[in-house]
This record gives sequence, structure tokens and C-alpha cells, in this order.
Amino acid sequence: MSNAYKWAVEDIFSSVEEWNKEFNEVSKNLDFSGFKGKLSNSDDFLACMKAQEKVGRIIEKLSVYAMMKHDENTKDALYDSLLSKITSLGATLGANSAFITPELTALPEETLIGFINDPKLKEYDYLLKEILKDKPHVLSENEEKLLALSSETLGSFRDIFTKIDNADLPLGELQHGKERIPLSHGTYGVIMHGEDRKLRKKTFNKYYGAYISLINTISATYYGNVKKGVFLAKAKKYPSALERALSSEDVPRVVYDNLIETVESALPSLHAYMSEKKKALGLKKMYMYDVYVPIVEGAELKLEYDDAYDLVVKGLAPLGEEYRDLLLKAKEERWLDVYEGDGKRSGAYSVAVYDTHPYVLLNYQKTTHDVFTIAHEMGHSIHSYFSNRTQSYAKADYRIFVAEVASTVNEVLLVRHLLATEKDVKLKKYLLSYLLEMIRTTLFRQTQFAEFEAFAHSSVENGEPLTKENLSEEYLRLNKKYYGKAVISDGNIKYEWARIPHFYRAFYVYKYATGIISALAIADRILNEGKPAVDDYFKFLSSGGSDSPVELLKIAGVDLTDKKPFLSAFKVFDDTLKEFKAL
Repeated sequence: MSNAYKWAVEDIFSSVEEWNKEFNEVSKNLDFSGFKGKLSNSDDFLACMKAQEKVGRIIEKLSVYAMMKHDENTKDALYDSLLSKITSLGATLGANSAFITPELTALPEETLIGFINDPKLKEYDYLLKEILKDKPHVLSENEEKLLALSSETLGSFRDIFTKIDNADLPLGELQHGKERIPLSHGTYGVIMHGEDRKLRKKTFNKYYGAYISLINTISATYYGNVKKGVFLAKAKKYPSALERALSSEDVPRVVYDNLIETVESALPSLHAYMSEKKKALGLKKMYMYDVYVPIVEGAELKLEYDDAYDLVVKGLAPLGEEYRDLLLKAKEERWLDVYEGDGKRSGAYSVAVYDTHPYVLLNYQKTTHDVFTIAHEMGHSIHSYFSNRTQSYAKADYRIFVAEVASTVNEVLLVRHLLATEKDVKLKKYLLSYLLEMIRTTLFRQTQFAEFEAFAHSSVENGEPLTKENLSEEYLRLNKKYYGKAVISDGNIKYEWARIPHFYRAFYVYKYATGIISALAIADRILNEGKPAVDDYFKFLSSGGSDSPVELLKIAGVDLTDKKPFLSAFKVFDDTLKEFKAL
């Protein structure tokens, strides 16, 4: 295969030998003890930050290179060992620098405010504001060091679930007629989108049967993970695990509450969509194994990769020439690793490297989904490109809360372009259903997950144990609430919680929902207002982590402390459904 479709990992390190040389060199520079007890002096604080940054930038390059080479071929033990080495080195860095935050937190408020207002410390002002805000929640140096050292152990619940989900789950094979089909997470997803309803039902039951067979172990693992979150919240003196999670992203509680409240009021719209889908599929009874079937069959965009990339460039034309040139630059300079390969990691992602350029992993197939994946991952990469180019290292890394915004803006602009230019009614109807499904799965479904997480954590905080029974019954209640009477929530779906990996990163999923709400608002503004909206959007993309994510979104015209963008997103859903029904 041509190197044109392989990412240029050599832009980070030319070889493993160079990686090892850099690793050995940086390993000698992890001692920051010389700064201990001196951070009340602004010059010493600045020197400490610069020393930590120098090491951090090298470790970032080492980490990303090791990860990318591993993901090119997961069978190669060499890159497993590099990943293990750099993970250990990162833990050492964390332990050696654990004194910094407690020492800064212990400084008098007036000293911290003085640092915040000191021009020579400008690139650390947001960091210092966060330290000032978190003062009540930072423990003593020894306590913080102990928590840092325990992070690997406390993270083991996620590792255990990963092993259960990927190694121990007894999925086996499906007997379908004369055919024997090996069941995996991948084949499950393909079959759930397929036309064969008997096969979908059989697959659905066998797939969930595998989780049910391990439900006691999975319940205990998830209970342990929730207890860990509650313990850390108590240790850090937060009123709840939710408040700790929101504080870590610098997101006010009103944003989370706005999401839950507005989705609750919009559930009739989801119920109406599910009724329309049931009707379009010609079903007398609709089960959960029917909900992923495309309403419009045989309308895929089956494009070669180069044609798909060209389509993405055209679809994102409202973002202007600079954005177009960056898309072309990324392809030309080989930011992307495009096709499947033996041992290559599945899926897709974008990863940023401050001192080079972002990278994108794809496993491109000629499907509509994969065309949109190009737009999605390039949204991440160009967000990182703008932030890294504009911000200092200390401010370049944006929060997870805004991470899905740029990627989803790209998807919305692409689908809008296709809807505006497509003449074929069948394909247009397919694209409308694609947008409806994007909103259903990203906004409604992730909020359902968020409600489940809130139940689990509040139960433990109130002294109630989590069991397979109360977890499953609560999930079934939520599923019925969200999908309404058009869908039969049968017994198996109540175990869906047991297969969601994101639940092991507590209060992560709601950010997908706020991300698509923000993206829909930004895309509509770009299409309606043109250049002024694009200029504001570029300022947002260039803002990195220089302020609270909610404040940064305001630059692009989205205020999540107000319910307006939430309600606007549901209007898009309603209008799209109306247009779909009219075709």
C-alpha cells in the first residue's frame, strides 16, 4: 500500500532508537525537589513550571509515538513494551510533581491573586485561578502523593471490565440456518443494522445472554467503580461524585441540570420519532433489536477514500479557505492512517502532539458512516492544530467537555451540505434519518446513560448497595421512559448498562450530549450568519484550555448556562423529523 495512506509517525521520531535515546535522557530529569518549598516566589514558580513543561512535552511525544506504533500493529510486542515503559515514566513524573499543587494551594489567597495578575505568569493565570477555586479540595502533600500513587490501583475496575468485555465474555457462535457466525462486538453492531430480523433477535438474545452469564462479576466490578468515585469525592471534600466531576472540568452544575431538564421535556419528540420509525419499518411490534435498523435501505455513500475526502472538503466549505487549506495540508502531509491492516487497532481517533501536528487513525470502508468519520476526526485534529498554534503549552490542551464540539460541527455541516445538494429523494431521506439517528444516539441516549450514572452514584452516597437487581430495574425503567410505547423494552435490555465501557469513566457521557447541542447551535449560526460566525468559531478553536469550557463556548455564541441552545437542538430534531415525514 502506498505511503500516501500511512501516517507520518516519523515526524515525531525517526526510529525506535531515537525514541529510546530520548526516553533515557528525559528519565534523568524527573526530579523537581529543588523547587520544593520555594513556590511562593514568582520566579521560582515560573522556573518550576518551565522545567515541568520541558519534560512534559518530551513525554507527550514519547507516549504518542508508542501508542501510534502499537496501534499500527497490536501484535508487535516491541511497542507493548514501549507503552509500558512510558506509562511507568508518566506515573513517576506524577508522583515527583505531586507537591506542586498542594504547595500552591497552601499559599495565601493574596499571593495567588498576585500571581494571577503578574504579567510574566500570564500563561499560567487560568491554572492559578483553578488552584484558587479548588483550594478547599486539595489535601496535604502526603495525602495527595498517596492518592497519586494509588491511581493505578483505583483505576483497576476499568481494567477488569475491559478484560471481561474483550477477553472473557462467552460470545461464541451463532447458528443461523446452515451458517455459523462467530459473535463479536463488531459483528453484533453489523447485525443490529442489518435487514434480517430473525438474525437480529437471535443475536440480541445471545449477546445479552453472555453479559447475563457474568452479571454477578460485572455488577461487583461496577459497584466497586462507583464506590471508588464516591470515596474520591469524600476524600476531596466534594458534596457528591457528580460535583467533583463537574468541578474537574470547571463546568457549573446548571449546565448538567439544564441537560436533564430539557431532555425530560423533549422526550415526546423522541417518542414521535420512534413511532415514525416503527411505521416506516412496517412493524406491528418494535423491539430494541429493531431500533438500529436504517429506515432507508440501499442508499449508502459508497465512495473511494480520495473521493470521500474531497466530499468532506466540499461539505466544510462554509468554514472558509483557511479551513479548506488545512484539510488539504493534512492529507498531503500524511496526518492520517487510512486503511485496515493486519493487527491494526480497530475504530478511529485523533491524537494531538504539541510539537508536531495532529494525527488521525481510520479504518476506512466505503460506507456513509466512514465518510462522516473523516469529517469527525478531522474536526478534532484541526481544533488541536488551532489551539496548539495559538496557545502556550500550558493552555493548549482543551477540556474533554469541548472535545466533541468541533468534530460534531463538521458532521452537521457535511450532512447539511448533502441535504442541500442531493437530488435523489431516497438518498435525501436516508441523510435525514442519519441526522435523526445522530441526535437520538448522541443526545438522548447519552443523557439516558447520564441519568443511570446519577442513580448509581447517589444510591451509594445514600448508603444503598448496588446489586444486579436494582441496577437492572433502574435501567429498564429509564429505557421505557426514553423510548416510549412505540418500543417494547423486553427483559434483556435491562442489562444494557452492563456492557457500557464509558460507565467506568464516571460522568463522562453527558458531555457527548452537551457537545452535540453546542455543535448544532454553532453549525446553524455559521450557515445563517457566515463570516462573523466563522470568525468567532475560529477564536473558539484557537482558545485551547485558556478558560472554563463554558466560557469558551460563549465565544462561538453558545451559552449552556441558558436553556436556549438545548431547546434549539430539539427544534432541529423536530424540524428534521417533519422534513423526513414530508418526503
